[in-house]
Amino acid sequence: MYVDSHAHLDNSKFDSDRSGVVDRALNNDVKCVLTIGSGEDPLDCAIRIAKEYSWIWATIGIHPLEAKLVTETYYTQLEKLAHDEKVIAWGEIGLDYFYDFSPRDVQKAVFQRQMELARAARLPIVIHCRPSNNSENAWNDTIEMLRLHWESSGLGGILHCFTGEWKHAKAALDMGFYLSFAGNVTFPKATNIQAAAKEAPADRFLIETDSPYLAPIPQRGKRNEPAFVVHTAEFLAELRGSAKEEIGQQTAKNFFSLFPQTVAPVPVLP
Repeated sequence: MYVDSHAHLDNSKFDSDRSGVVDRALNNDVKCVLTIGSGEDPLDCAIRIAKEYSWIWATIGIHPLEAKLVTETYYTQLEKLAHDEKVIAWGEIGLDYFYDFSPRDVQKAVFQRQMELARAARLPIVIHCRPSNNSENAWNDTIEMLRLHWESSGLGGILHCFTGEWKHAKAALDMGFYLSFAGNVTFPKATNIQAAAKEAPADRFLIETDSPYLAPIPQRGKRNEPAFVVHTAEFLAELRGSAKEEIGQQTAKNFFSLFPQTVAPVPVLP
């Protein structure tokens, strides 16, 4: 079995065939999906999708690209949603210096506030970190903020779509995080991501699609979807000298270790 630890099932690119996307995931042995909350209204979009399926779970959170839109009302709404039975994590949250849609000081303030709320709700966090070109600035700032505002919580979380260097991975692992690898690990030029994926401890890495984005080879250029996470598992198997089924089972075990409440009977197609 496989677990897609990060998918945006609420994305409008799935509006025409969302049920088909779900069916194809099951047909490809993807038995659990974590669908990610959006920083845009309505904030409960991921929850509503997760409630339709016993094996799909949700996060809540404000993406750094939307940080400038945040008001106190957002935080109040998120505090309430954090108690929903389908919500298992807070995210994706963090820093994005690539697009800089929101000022960096605003991103940091929203990131810190959400870590405080996640700590109060006892939810692990899902981290988004994207640096500007040829710079480690976002990674350095993210690691520093995690050390200052999150490490002591003991709740850990996931570095989603990991793209940093091994030193960043090691710093996060030391704080109790899991590394999640998306389809871009299969891209030929992604040597730093591949190096981290090869080095990651067997019990501390995950796989994801980040769908509808970053479709892995051989689906690159297409709309990504949870069924394609099997291709990422296959690539990691070759990279780590394993079988794709072993990668699937190990990363599923790791996901259930971080989120034990998601362990449930394996879903089947009707």
